[in-house]
Amino acid sequence: MAGITIPEPRVLVITPYDKTSLNDIEHAILASDLGLTPANDGNVIRLVIPQLTGERRQEIAKEVGKLAEEAKIAVRNVRQEAMKALKKQEKDGEITEDEERRLEKEVQKITDESTKKIDQMADNKRKEITQG
Repeated sequence: MAGITIPEPRVLVITPYDKTSLNDIEHAILASDLGLTPANDGNVIRLVIPQLTGERRQEIAKEVGKLAEEAKIAVRNVRQEAMKALKKQEKDGEITEDEERRLEKEVQKITDESTKKIDQMADNKRKEITQG
């Protein structure tokens, strides 16, 4: 749809392959709620990325926390589905009760490791964002 170049560290230049889509791209950027104001000169769109303020860094750090929580919920949902599948397999006689318990422990172990990894990644990213 467009080529994107970075002529300066905090400037993006979007050059659409089809000039008629310039206004559509501009409207999409405005509607994206990124906090960026596109500058349309009729040929390209320039986006100047503002310097992050302390307040904006805190907002982004909160968003990281929300995304991490969503990821942990997704992991727990997968765990719940796996547990249901194991119970069904045991009920249908595909696996023994001992195998079911062993596999449930393995699923729980993987869930705990994944949740811990998500927390570590989120903490690292929050530190990176707030320290800038």
